[in-house]
Amino acid sequence: MPTRDNPTARQVRLGSELRKLRDAAGRTAREAAGMLSVDQAKISHMEAGRIGISEERLRRLASFYRSDDSALIDALCEISTERRGQYWFDDYRGILAPAFLDIAELEWHARALRSVQSLTVPGLLQTEEYARTLFTSIWPRLPADEIDARIEHRMRRAEILDGDAPVPFAAIIHEAALRMRFGGRKVARTQLQALMDSTERPSVTLRVIPFTSEVFIEVTQPVLYATGVVPQLDTVQADSAFGNHFLGAEAELKRYRMLLNTARHASLESEESRQLIHHIAREL
Repeated sequence: MPTRDNPTARQVRLGSELRKLRDAAGRTAREAAGMLSVDQAKISHMEAGRIGISEERLRRLASFYRSDDSALIDALCEISTERRGQYWFDDYRGILAPAFLDIAELEWHARALRSVQSLTVPGLLQTEEYARTLFTSIWPRLPADEIDARIEHRMRRAEILDGDAPVPFAAIIHEAALRMRFGGRKVARTQLQALMDSTERPSVTLRVIPFTSEVFIEVTQPVLYATGVVPQLDTVQADSAFGNHFLGAEAELKRYRMLLNTARHASLESEESRQLIHHIAREL
């Protein structure tokens, strides 16, 4: 089986969880390789997400590692059976950078989402024109066809908030983001109205951190917390000037849960938040 040059974040996560199981069992990569009758390099590739693993082999390793967490093993087996082309975001492979597919994949498989943002509206709640303003402001300038592909991809991501089984999304936005006039007054006003409309969705909870808050929230870049099918697969996606980062270590997850909880306590209740958004829109 050839190695993957660009494994997805989810494939990398599967491999890292296999490595955690092996470490917890006190087993070496050589011993795991012997169990599967493969060379040690193949175990290293599996644990790095560079090659896949069948459900049968995964369960054999779990048994070898004496893991009794059946929920986790079932979840990992589900990941192992996923194939390229299975989901809508695979349509953008080779068109958009892998990071775009990774975030869509994370949201698609999440059981719930929480986010906090201080300068921009969350991507899942952006209007087309607001998103266009952001993408056309990137320097160096992006080609027109890539901008269109990014916008289309962003709009399709929001489909997880609707349908028969929408993903619950709790968004916390700083008032600063609401007062930014990206794209001009008309675009900004339309975006604010879209935010108010989004609160009509049963799946969306929207809260605002007002300028009057006296609590400092250590967030200058967007943070998204995705709840996995089991706690061990919870994931944080954090933006930075150097790209997206996907975090899954328990210490990191705990830190971001505390951050989100702090942001929630510093924010207004949902109805108060809606009233503030309405007030800001009227000022435009």
